[in-house]
Amino acid sequence: MKWLDLFKPVPHREPIDAAPEEIDKLYWYWRLRILYTTMIGYALFYFVRKNLSLAMPGMEAELGISKVDLGLFLTLHGVLYGISRFANGFIADRVNPRYFMALGLFASALMSIFFGLSHTVLAFGLFWLLNGWFQGMGFPPTAHTLTNWFSANERGRKFSIWNTSHSIGAGLVMLLNSFLVLYYWRLCFFVPAGLALLGSLFIANRLRDTPESLGLPPVEKYSQDHEETEKLKRMGDHDFKKFIRLHVFGNPAIWVISFANFFVYTVRYAILDWGPMFLSEMKGSQLHHAGWIVAGYEIAGILGMLVSGWMMDKVFKGRGGRACFFYMAACTVCVFLFWRLNAASLVINGLLLFGVGFFIYGPQCLIGVIAANLATKRAAATANGVTGIFGYLSGVLSGWGLGLLVQTHGWNAGFLMLSLVGLIAMLLFAFVWNVK
Repeated sequence: MKWLDLFKPVPHREPIDAAPEEIDKLYWYWRLRILYTTMIGYALFYFVRKNLSLAMPGMEAELGISKVDLGLFLTLHGVLYGISRFANGFIADRVNPRYFMALGLFASALMSIFFGLSHTVLAFGLFWLLNGWFQGMGFPPTAHTLTNWFSANERGRKFSIWNTSHSIGAGLVMLLNSFLVLYYWRLCFFVPAGLALLGSLFIANRLRDTPESLGLPPVEKYSQDHEETEKLKRMGDHDFKKFIRLHVFGNPAIWVISFANFFVYTVRYAILDWGPMFLSEMKGSQLHHAGWIVAGYEIAGILGMLVSGWMMDKVFKGRGGRACFFYMAACTVCVFLFWRLNAASLVINGLLLFGVGFFIYGPQCLIGVIAANLATKRAAATANGVTGIFGYLSGVLSGWGLGLLVQTHGWNAGFLMLSLVGLIAMLLFAFVWNVK
């Protein structure tokens, strides 16, 4: 077998001739395996993506790298990641996600190692850029896989469970690096990379393609999701390019949530990337305490995601825009209070940032679900690629833009910007209030 053949979609097998109870057991086993494999795998992508923030003060002190340069690393990484997610969205809908996702994690881990070995701004920038590209191979195959294994009427809950991998990965690497940075900042790149290399082997071993590739019925047939079945028929059996032109790029709702995603990710990554620094400079927290607070921000996000998925499916009956609207309103209040209270209490500041984490991760999760449901399982990865490129283009604002603003005008200006960004996101979600 040529190695490139590994990336070809797995052909559909002859349907398994078994009793419904046996099909139920097989579906339960494979759904659970797909869910935990993609969760663990994607959490490890964060080990080699969000391992920079706690190392930044050490880089600034030892190498004299300015906040503007550090912000530029974050921005370029985010922009290239967004472009990669967009490009790989097209690819992921037409390849075997098993090896595609594993390759992305393996390559990202290598880039983290090379980054940790570097000494010049040029080398740091090059390896962090390449890391951004390979990071874009993580979410698209996951979106493709989950929409093939879970039906539309349960994706809010299942995606919200899976989406906790973002916070689990970011939170765990924050905790790990809170200890590693006490010894040497370069360890923040080497140790997480070693764990990610092991994770790439885990993905290659455990992940699989579609239910049909295992001889199981397609998910809409198994779940008796007649609405999804009719929607797929109504959309027509077009070739892939025509399908995405009609039902992804031609869908106004996808463009609205994509613009909203830009502002959601601006808040999300501003806290995650700059959290240790603004907590130490603005609130007087010790660096390792700041790492724990940002880890708590991610842990609060886990609960926020789970509640948002339940709200979308059960309270708003699939209208995720409504849940996102209320979440962003509450998130903006928490950001504003953190800025204006001027509290020195570690507990108060921590609770307010936990509130930001709870409320920002609801929309971050549900945008992907809304996009997947609008595009169906045929183009879920592509639709998420479109929303993703807007989300990660926000690095221009949350990385370099915020770094420049704070360097010039201080943290007050930075938090005024984040408060306005939250309001804009809230208003955009009002435009998709009735989209189901």
